[in-house]
Amino acid sequence: MKIIINSENLKNHKNYIFILQLIEKFLQEKGYQKIDLPVLSPVLIPESYLELFETEFKYFNKRKKLYLTPSPELFLKRLLAYGIGNCYYLGKSFRNNDLPSSLHSFEFTMLEFYKVKTNYMDIADELLEMLRYVNKKVKSEKSKVKIESQKLKINFNKWEKISVVQAFEKYAGISENELFDHNLFLKKAKKKGYQIEKFSYEDIWSQIYVQEVETHLGKNGCPTLIYDYPKEFAALAKLNPDGKTAQRFEFYIDGIELGDCYTELTDWKEQVDRFREEYLERKKHKKINHPIDKGFIEALKYGLPNCAGIAIGVERLAMVFLNLDSINQLKVINIQ
Repeated sequence: MKIIINSENLKNHKNYIFILQLIEKFLQEKGYQKIDLPVLSPVLIPESYLELFETEFKYFNKRKKLYLTPSPELFLKRLLAYGIGNCYYLGKSFRNNDLPSSLHSFEFTMLEFYKVKTNYMDIADELLEMLRYVNKKVKSEKSKVKIESQKLKINFNKWEKISVVQAFEKYAGISENELFDHNLFLKKAKKKGYQIEKFSYEDIWSQIYVQEVETHLGKNGCPTLIYDYPKEFAALAKLNPDGKTAQRFEFYIDGIELGDCYTELTDWKEQVDRFREEYLERKKHKKINHPIDKGFIEALKYGLPNCAGIAIGVERLAMVFLNLDSINQLKVINIQ
C-alpha cells in the first residue's frame, strides 16, 4: 500500500466537509446529542458477514488485543440504555472484508444516529427530511461553498418503497417460498447458474442480491427504501410478527447503497441467542475470533428503550450529491 496526495480533489473535499456540516446542523436542530467515541475496543459484537482489523496494545510484558470498531453501535447502545436519549456519532469506522474501490474503503466515515420511542419507518421519514434539507442547501446559490448543479435528478419528496420479498420476485424471479426455504433457495440459485458448492445460504443470497436486485434500486427518480430483510441478515434487529423477517431497511440512490436501519432488538435473551449463532458463523468461516461484548448484553438487561437507528456511509452520500464517480474523489489523501 502507499500514500497518495490528491491536491486536485481539494474542491471536492471542501464540498464534502460542507455536507458534513449540514448533516450535523440538521441533527442538532432536531435535538440529537453528538457523541465522541473510541475507535479501538477489546470486545465487539459478533457479526458473521464482516471481517475486522486486529491490533495489539503493548506495555512491557503485557499484551492486550484490540480491534478497530466496524461501527459505533456497541458504544451508543450502552449510552441509550443509560438514558442519553437521541444521539449520533459521525466519525471513522473500519472493515476488512472489501477491496478498496470506487464505493468501498477499509476506513470510512459513518454517520450513525438513534432515536428513542420510534421504529424503522419513523426513521425513514426523518431520514428523507434530512436528505431534502441537505439537497436544498447543496443546490442553493447562497451556499458557503459553490457546488455545481446536479446532473442526477432525484426527487427527495418521497420514497420508492419495496419489500425484499417483492424485490427478489420482481428482479430475480425468486418467490417468497423459495426465498425463505434455504434448500429451495439454493436449488433455485443452482438452476440460475450460481456455484453453490461450499457456499452458505447467506453467501449465495448476497450474490444474487448484489447482481440481480441492487442494481435496480434508486433508479426511478427517487430514493428506494427496501425493507424487511430475512432474519439471517439482521442480527441486531427486532423481528416482525411473521418470525421470518426483521424490521430493517436499506436505502439506495442510483443503485448505490447508502444506509442501513433497524428497529433495535431490546430482548436480551433473544440477543444472546443471535450472538451465539453469529459467533458460530464467524468460527465456521474462520474469521478473526474476537471476544464477544458481554457488556452489551448487560446494557440490554439494564433496559434499552424502544428505539431505532441508522448507519449511513457519508462518503457515498456526498459522492451522490456532488455527482462524483468515486469516493476517492473526495479525498486529498488516499491510502491505496
